[in-house]
Amino acid sequence: MTTREHEDAAYFEERQLRSGVAGWVLLAGLGVAYVISGDFAGWNFGLAEGGWGGLLVATVIMGVMYLCMVLGLAEMSSTISTAGGGYGFARRALGPWGGFLTGTAILIEYAIAPAAIANFIGAYVDSLVGIDGPLVFAVFYLVFIGLHLWGVGEALKLMFAITAIAVIALLAFVVAAALKFDAANLVDITPTDAAGASDFLPFGLIGIWAALPYAIWFFLAVEGVPLAAEETKDPARSMPRGIIAAMLTLLAFAAMILLVAPGAAGAESLQESGNPLVDALETAYGGSTAVSTFVNVVGLLGLVASFFSIIFAYSRQTFALSRAGYLPKVLSRTGSRKTPYLALIVPGIIGFVMAMLNEGDLLILVAVFGATISYVLMTLSHIVLRIREPELERPYRTPGGVVTTGIGFVLACVAVVAGFFVNSTAVLITAGVFALAIAYFALYSRHHIVAGAPEEEFAAIEDAEKGLS
Repeated sequence: MTTREHEDAAYFEERQLRSGVAGWVLLAGLGVAYVISGDFAGWNFGLAEGGWGGLLVATVIMGVMYLCMVLGLAEMSSTISTAGGGYGFARRALGPWGGFLTGTAILIEYAIAPAAIANFIGAYVDSLVGIDGPLVFAVFYLVFIGLHLWGVGEALKLMFAITAIAVIALLAFVVAAALKFDAANLVDITPTDAAGASDFLPFGLIGIWAALPYAIWFFLAVEGVPLAAEETKDPARSMPRGIIAAMLTLLAFAAMILLVAPGAAGAESLQESGNPLVDALETAYGGSTAVSTFVNVVGLLGLVASFFSIIFAYSRQTFALSRAGYLPKVLSRTGSRKTPYLALIVPGIIGFVMAMLNEGDLLILVAVFGATISYVLMTLSHIVLRIREPELERPYRTPGGVVTTGIGFVLACVAVVAGFFVNSTAVLITAGVFALAIAYFALYSRHHIVAGAPEEEFAAIEDAEKGLS
């Protein structure tokens, strides 16, 4: 049983975010920024697991899952507009335990993903100036956490500008690679003797399964858009428009990159590349060109955009969980510029330590496994809320209702199971973090939940109604 504590007004005055700084266009930019690094690096590791055909099928499956989930999140974020995002939705639908487990899964994703991206940033910086490793990681964490401490409005606008430049680089890459496209390059990996192996599926049917976590990298973290709800202008209208626009943009980029990059250079040459877009152009054109140099330089901004924006996401999830008492309450304090400084710094330190492992591939899988657990719980939350609270005011309603999110739920379960079989180390790391978090919640924080936190208001009202009945 959970216990809610009542905090005074001073508690919440120390925990205020700046409202009204983001409209739907900025939210769409935020959604794209979360993910755009996945177009520049990481997805290509799926070629080594499933070949081009296996990764293509996996990407279609995961694209459907994300679209279904995003349509559900669009409805819930228009209805429950708090900084808790997915945790807030699950808290209302599934209770304190469901909310805490969802929030923990999201935190694993958002704390680890920047560490993986830092490894890719290091590879890009190394190719440009010959410097990699801890110094690069430290500089990027310090600079971009510092920018978020400066202020959310300034940080989001800068992030939007960086993302726009990165989008231009992606479009330049697509045009240049398309000029060298050869369909034979897509299927140049020699088939193995696996069941169902062919030129299209060189690693057989099991390759589709193994490629699923890397297909997710094309879309990972777009679900973080609702974390900006308390800092958004008219979230009931802006949230659905922003997250859906972001998702449609990401689907288009995933299709283009997956087609033209291997089509220009060959799937085999890209399957272990740390800088696949640049390597694709240099392979296709026989060396460095003006476009490959441009993509290399500006491609770094694509990685920076995701790195920068996911720092925002982990800070808001940490802030919301802390403000409600699920995490240590000190983590939700905000400074004079209304930014949660400890929620920015503490997960950043954890991410920096993880980046020092220089295991970008493994870190991707840990982040993906945490994410897929949250996807199961968030799609389930939409279904539960539709069934249990059909009269709840919903400014935006998911097309297809629970059928849509039901498809997302099933595919999210498939993705979770795939994580178990693809890399047991990633599963063990994620399970270890969950075990520690569950112990903390069970023994301490569930007895100190803050009644006045926005995500807890529904539970307080529900208890009051029970008391009157």
